Amino acid sequence: MTKILVIHGAGMNMRGKVGVDVFGPMTLPEYNKKIEEYAKELGVEVKCFHSNVEGEVADAIYASHDDGTDAIIINPAGFNQGVPVLIGALRQVNVPSTEVHITNPTTRGGASVVLPVCKRSVYGFGIYGYYLAMKGAIEA
Repeated sequence: MTKILVIHGAGMNMRGKVGVDVFGPMTLPEYNKKIEEYAKELGVEVKCFHSNVEGEVADAIYASHDDGTDAIIINPAGFNQGVPVLIGALRQVNVPSTEVHITNPTTRGGASVVLPVCKRSVYGFGIYGYYLAMKGAIEA
């Protein structure tokens, strides 16, 4: 069974509480529930992880290298800029990653610095972007 780590970056715990006009009303627990439903539908094992601390996210990425994880899906959120530890971790592990965003962050000015170290990206499809990323991880 394909094993996928889904990482929610800095500020994702505020989804559904602030920026509702941009990101919608779903909260992080609702994201996780929907992601788990998608995983069940696709027949993959998924682990959802969130932290506002860059080093904790890097530790999760490094652990994925050793625990048989087949793919990483990351919504860096607040980690879109100035995250050398996160970028280094993604670059070092032998686990293909996909950057996902509910909206298109380039429409809000600026591009993610995480994207160049990811194999794929999915932007602007809402929560369905996680389904697309999982499907891509299975078929890639």
